[in-house]
Amino acid sequence: MEEHVGQLWHRLITRAAQRSHPQATVTLDEVATPIGVFFRALGGDGGLQVQPAEATDYRGRRSLLQRVAGSQRKVRLAWRDEQALRLPPAIDWFDTPALNRDLYFWLAALAATPHDLASHWVLRNQQLCRVALQRFPGLRPRYRRLLEAHLAQRPDPGRLPAAEAEQERLLQQALREPGAVGTFPAARREPWPVPLWLHPSPPLVAAATAADPGEGNNAHEGGQKELENEGRRRAERVDKPQEDRGLVTIRMENIFSWSEYVKVDRSTDDEEDLDQAADAARDMDTLSVSRDDKPARGRLKFDLDLPAEANDDSVLNDGLLLPEWDHRKGVLVPDHCRISLMSALDAVPIELPEHLRPTARRLRNQFSLLTPGRQWLRAQPDGSEIDLDAYLRYAGDRRAGIQAHADGLFRDLRQNRRDLSCLLMADLSLSTDTWIDNDMRVIDVIRDALFLFAETLSSVGDPFALYGFSSRKRDPVRVHQLKDFGSRYDGRTRARIQAIKPGYYTRMGAAIRYATRELERQATETKLLLLLTDGKPNDLDRYEGRYGIEDTRKAIIEARSQGLQPFCVTIDSRGNDYLPYLFGRRGYAVIHRPAQLPRTLPMLYSRLTGA
Repeated sequence: MEEHVGQLWHRLITRAAQRSHPQATVTLDEVATPIGVFFRALGGDGGLQVQPAEATDYRGRRSLLQRVAGSQRKVRLAWRDEQALRLPPAIDWFDTPALNRDLYFWLAALAATPHDLASHWVLRNQQLCRVALQRFPGLRPRYRRLLEAHLAQRPDPGRLPAAEAEQERLLQQALREPGAVGTFPAARREPWPVPLWLHPSPPLVAAATAADPGEGNNAHEGGQKELENEGRRRAERVDKPQEDRGLVTIRMENIFSWSEYVKVDRSTDDEEDLDQAADAARDMDTLSVSRDDKPARGRLKFDLDLPAEANDDSVLNDGLLLPEWDHRKGVLVPDHCRISLMSALDAVPIELPEHLRPTARRLRNQFSLLTPGRQWLRAQPDGSEIDLDAYLRYAGDRRAGIQAHADGLFRDLRQNRRDLSCLLMADLSLSTDTWIDNDMRVIDVIRDALFLFAETLSSVGDPFALYGFSSRKRDPVRVHQLKDFGSRYDGRTRARIQAIKPGYYTRMGAAIRYATRELERQATETKLLLLLTDGKPNDLDRYEGRYGIEDTRKAIIEARSQGLQPFCVTIDSRGNDYLPYLFGRRGYAVIHRPAQLPRTLPMLYSRLTGA
């Protein structure tokens, strides 16, 4: 009974203290796509993704009902950082969905506005508003509607203490006339939130060490579980705690007691530890980060996963040095990545797996129509037969006294060839070890796709090459040669495909640059570069996040400048968030059901080559 009464009281007091409008809520999921287009159309950074903003602490004045209900302790505002445009996951500030939707677009316009960063948040947001309204006059009616609705919600300065009242009067003046307020006084409490502006002090991630931000020593290997809430949290850099300084909570005489000791293995499951850490991180407002120079257990586990040299693929060369794009400096760093070309030289030739033979037979029959036919080439200087038409013309001209040349009197039966070549680069990172159902992993789907793709192209006769890649930082980037352009598709190639296994990480830019070098050597008019992946670029070092995205985009631009046609095929359900920025609107395809990839890949090739 007490629990039931408590629940009723909680609902009653929370509803009474509520100042939002749940019935008019507009969620970010509903407007994420048009917001992204709108943000980029106004000149916003195309590399920024639209992501939900994390709730941050609010230390302003709360009403008595809000204090009793324990509400209004956090507020969700918008901001922009190096990685993303972060907007509230839901907006219910106003009583109509139209106004809440308008607020999303207004915040995106503010974030897309270029400005000189002023030191104080009030001055900075006034500058943003003024520039946005000048650049985009069509936003003025929308801003007036939002302003009128918001001013009606703000507290009355006459009911506030003197310092807070002065702040509120200046804020309302700044909202009405952006740029009119030049100074902003301090007060004991924060002013009431301004949802029409960007966050006063957005949460930041702890900065990387100045020595080398990309070469961390304690990166955990790739099975880390991703937090469901992708918003950023406030972070701080702290010193590593001393291990020999702690509170002794046991009786010292127990140290000499053998009766308390039981020799059992109390090892824990790593997955349970990760789940607990993720749950703890969700509940924390501030994440404290310190650097420990000692190797962590996760690093030790990663090193133990390295295959023995006897079981690993053979290294074919000493390595190829390739550049990498540093978007922060705006320079192409020369000789930054080392490509280690590898191949399973001891692979025993095999036949196509039994479960793929019916599909391969159907695809070969379907693509047999694309196989170039044989035709007679006439008026040739040499050939297998005399071209009677050409000879009769030559003889007639000679008899009529007309000078004739006997340099095209033959015909020859030749096989036509389509003037295109294709290189497929498959992502073999550690994430491909994930199970997609009870029977298959991602790596199994990729393996089947390579089999069927090779079977199809070998029947058509188009020159093609197959490679796989994974990386562990920038040295080495392991590129596995399954079939190059100079070799034929046979049982040994199938054995190399069968031998592929999950590797490490996804340094995508280096793999694309290597593929570009190989395709440039082909004397064909059309050169197709296919990238098969299950996620975005990442690695142990600073390649994670924006750095990897920008380097990959730069590598794709370089490939297009060389006349190549890059195209990405992914099974990442979030591919639509970042692939348009990398490959363009028509440069990628998302396979929503991974099991369909082996059958879909040859059909995509047919569409891309115009067959």
